Amino acid sequence: MQLIAIVLLMIVLPIVSIIHDVAGGHAGLVDALGKWFVFWGVGWRLASAAIHQLIRPGFTAKGIFEINDPAANKLVLEIGFGNLALGVPAIASLYYPAWVPALALGGCIFFGLAGIQHVKNKASSRAEIAAMVSDLGLAAILLVYLVMHRL
Repeated sequence: MQLIAIVLLMIVLPIVSIIHDVAGGHAGLVDALGKWFVFWGVGWRLASAAIHQLIRPGFTAKGIFEINDPAANKLVLEIGFGNLALGVPAIASLYYPAWVPALALGGCIFFGLAGIQHVKNKASSRAEIAAMVSDLGLAAILLVYLVMHRL
């Protein structure tokens, strides 16, 4: 299920949305790239992760971080709060386009550091490897958007 969500939110939905915007003349490529990767990749990915973490913190503790201590659930809840705090404004950026660059920067920092941490942890489980690849991939896409947006 996690892999399906990553493929949809990180590849399929942003690319389909970008093609629709650019082909329909609604946005240029750079603006569409930022708009849809912030909306789907940062917004819905973090909001859906947050909901999962808030409802089932033990899954993240055990399945992602491989921590079997129930006390870790308290930390996972706080991670969920942070994910929700960045995810909800990224979803709202669809209605407030001026927010896109700031949320792209926040997402780039978050996903870049999270991806680096997965590398440092020597990601070994399927879930952690998927998280590492998608985190680093999204950080790279957001960085390209930020550089191109500035030019």
